Amino acid sequence: MKKIAIVGASGYSGEELVRLLLSHPHAELTAVTSRQYAGQTVAQVFPKFGSHSRARALRFSEPKPELLAKQAEVVFLALPHGVAAEFAVPLLQMGCHIIDLSADFRLRSAAVYKDFYAHDHPAPDLLARAVYGLPELYRAEIAKSTLIAAPGCYPTSVLLPVLPLLKARLIKSTGIIANSLSGVSGAGRKVEADYLFVECNESARPYAVPKHRHLSEIEQELSIAAGVPVTIQFTPHLIPINRGIITTLYLAPEQHFTDARGLEQLAGQVAACYQSTYGNEPFVRLLEGKALPDTKNVAGTNAIEIAWRLDPRTGRLVVMSSLDNLVKGASGQAVQSLNILCGFPETDGLM
Repeated sequence: MKKIAIVGASGYSGEELVRLLLSHPHAELTAVTSRQYAGQTVAQVFPKFGSHSRARALRFSEPKPELLAKQAEVVFLALPHGVAAEFAVPLLQMGCHIIDLSADFRLRSAAVYKDFYAHDHPAPDLLARAVYGLPELYRAEIAKSTLIAAPGCYPTSVLLPVLPLLKARLIKSTGIIANSLSGVSGAGRKVEADYLFVECNESARPYAVPKHRHLSEIEQELSIAAGVPVTIQFTPHLIPINRGIITTLYLAPEQHFTDARGLEQLAGQVAACYQSTYGNEPFVRLLEGKALPDTKNVAGTNAIEIAWRLDPRTGRLVVMSSLDNLVKGASGQAVQSLNILCGFPETDGLM
């Protein structure tokens, strides 16, 4: 059993971590922190977990690094960017492994971080040490890391479909367009007018156009895969569902198909690329036939669905994905990294 702590356990991602770790066969949840709920039990704050004896006994506490280091071997940071690094630095110094769900350690460049997050990076010396926690891409690095940066939800929905195609040189690195629609929980548990029920219900709207913060990590990872700088067009939208992301990507094939034979050849190459990359991945569903991604099929799971179509009219490859922004897009993926880090079966606590 690994002793686990969650800092910031009262937010949506923190709550999801609590749900997953309470039932994890190899994890002992030893500490959960929240300044707002300090002194209350997990079951009092989240009555849905009341059937777990651990939830009835474990109490929220103030976040104190020196105490957390004594209570846990692995610490999840479910905190806002800028705040997470303040805890990561002392916890790493005291020998803990860190899995950070914020954006503080996803980027390799402090300058890019400042450009997208509008303040200096709080711990730039740690950036080279951090591993981007996308298990399907960095599994070997995650297993040896002490600082894992869980990817953002939008980036996961973009990177998993696109990276294999870029690496196989099946698509151009230019002209990539990504349109994503996300449930309201992606904004976090906070009281702001834009996210009140009356403002979100029966409404759909784009936001953060044209420079959403997640663009920084999306373009970083695409550039690494392509071997050249990659810039994409990305537009996120808020839709009136609790959780889930649906992303549609418009990609230009490296070799334009001009006839039915070329179309068939490219279709075979794309299918083979996805199958060789994800055919044995437990949390990637490659949809076949007429099936298309649907948020209702991934809600509450650590799965991502991927489907694709070639459009002979435009010459484009259209790739679609869906995932749960709180699970595969955040806490579930973080637990997946925990399993890799600790040598547990990768699906433990996630099926």
